[in-house]
Amino acid sequence: MNWLEIKNLQTVSLNEIPRLPVDEFRSRLVEKVKGGKRLVQLFADPESDGIAIYALTADDNNSRLSVASSKIKLKSSYPSLTPDIPSASLFEREMFEQAGILPEGHPWLKPIRHGIAGIDQRETPYEFFSMTGKEIHEVGVGPIHAGIIEPGHFRFSCHGEKVYHLEIEHGFQHRGVEKLFLSNALRPLSLVKLSESIAGDTVIGHCGSFVRALESLGDAAVSRRSKTIRTIALELERIAVHLGDLSALSGDVAYLTGNSVFGALRTKVINTTMSMCGNRFGRNLLALGGVNVDISSPLHDQILSMVNELEDDVLLAGEVMFTSASILERFEKTGIIEKETAVEIGMVGPAARASGVSIDVRADHPFGAYESFPVHKLTLDSGDVFARAYIRFVEIQQSIKIIRDQLNNLPEGELRSTLSGLQPNCFVVSLTEGWRGEIAHVVLTDGEGNIRRIKIKDPSFNNWFALALAVRDEGISDFPLCNKSFNLSYCGVDL
Repeated sequence: MNWLEIKNLQTVSLNEIPRLPVDEFRSRLVEKVKGGKRLVQLFADPESDGIAIYALTADDNNSRLSVASSKIKLKSSYPSLTPDIPSASLFEREMFEQAGILPEGHPWLKPIRHGIAGIDQRETPYEFFSMTGKEIHEVGVGPIHAGIIEPGHFRFSCHGEKVYHLEIEHGFQHRGVEKLFLSNALRPLSLVKLSESIAGDTVIGHCGSFVRALESLGDAAVSRRSKTIRTIALELERIAVHLGDLSALSGDVAYLTGNSVFGALRTKVINTTMSMCGNRFGRNLLALGGVNVDISSPLHDQILSMVNELEDDVLLAGEVMFTSASILERFEKTGIIEKETAVEIGMVGPAARASGVSIDVRADHPFGAYESFPVHKLTLDSGDVFARAYIRFVEIQQSIKIIRDQLNNLPEGELRSTLSGLQPNCFVVSLTEGWRGEIAHVVLTDGEGNIRRIKIKDPSFNNWFALALAVRDEGISDFPLCNKSFNLSYCGVDL
């Protein structure tokens, strides 16, 4: 039996998904990934008589997804995928943590969200990688940081100033978000509010992914106007965070002018989002079946004026920044991730595109208004801090053009449509290109049409290991710069 081919946001019956013997499931998945497909999701779903494992792969060139499942007994094992598919490593560690499934042969098996040894004596002590030698020393950073950064622990193994290995540990504020979705299964408004809180800097990205999944399950007809307003909001979110990152990167190399200018430009963008919905981060903008707010004629002119002015300011600030010899000296050839490595470990988003990996959900698996116009994928090849900074600069310009085009062609239509009950015993995948990269929400319903399983993947899940690789052989003083060039979310993994 072959894998089931689907598209982004296509609802299918759970009975249509092939259930393969575990050995065949594994061999077919390895075959797909080695043949050029990309692993998008791998997760466990407890059933009455065992554990179901679902795998989702993407054929980005043909806008297709493939899904299959297998089933094993409780507290059972299977041959680990990670030796053949390195991008499966964190997925397998998560299944080990959450469902007790043992991937035999995993090269470094441990939970991903259990705290540092000693914080909770009921937990298994976390075993850090260690190096020996008279001149080897370890540097621990966090989980309590100097600023307002979220809690996470970094353990560096160093020889002098050079970093040989970095291990990153999450789990200090695990919120159990996926379980909260199940406890609120009968209250749609509460679910939308919860989806806005998955990652506080990606309100539109995560909420949009969630509501589109439910709209597919509920067969809702969302108007083109609502889809366009959602697109404008998502691109404003992308611009705002990219500007904030350019500001922070400037600060990390003591370029205080850029730190101030890019930060001020970000404020203009988030204030525009606040004009739309009353919240700078986009809360209460999206709704099941559409949006809560319209773009009136005065608001249309305000947004258009802002992006036109912003375009000139960003071009000037970027030109100054990226022609500065002192900045380029810090950015170039720092924290390099080669394309081959980026593909192997499953990187996504601007960080992947900065390493030459041409993937973008807006183009590869279009959703909402992106189905109506092309998005050109932008890539660089150097894979260093410079590339990860510059890709943000060019994506800001691209997003400005998208917003301008959508404002000038804003269609008529209702703001919200009626959402009927969710289809029972169904499965849907909702992919979104957030500002960090690919967001993936998989929703399964039970026989009564309630949500019985949701699997959320923030793009940070794919990219934290890339940061650990990027700092190898770098001076430890360059870690803050490398870290900010990825700007990953702790809570996006620590769901």
